[in-house]
Amino acid sequence: MAANLERIQQQMQTELEKFKAVQKDLQKLINTRQQLDGQLNENKVVKEELDIIEPDGNVYKLIGPVLVKQDLEEAKQNVGKRIEYITTELKRNETGIKDVEKKRGASQETLSKLQQQYQQFLTKAAAKV
Repeated sequence: MAANLERIQQQMQTELEKFKAVQKDLQKLINTRQQLDGQLNENKVVKEELDIIEPDGNVYKLIGPVLVKQDLEEAKQNVGKRIEYITTELKRNETGIKDVEKKRGASQETLSKLQQQYQQFLTKAAAKV
């Protein structure tokens, strides 16, 4: 009887550790998504600014402490590629979040079942006393 109780407690501990690891992974993915969202918004603002510049206007890129003149079309292409890359990364990140949320749900369900088993075991043990 005590062996069963220990087994259930050990399973609960193992599952709780898995759950914590999944939570940590989820938080990392959420933080990454927030960073990507910020980068995407920043690049969209840059694209909007580049779109309103006259074709013969000057564009400068900050490289370290120096402003370097850059071709307008090249700047537009670079920003477009960056937006495309960030959008792809966001989609990949969202897929990762969904996968981790599924794992979290499964882990929660397992923990809940183990807790029920533990309570039932304690109730039966108390009834026998």
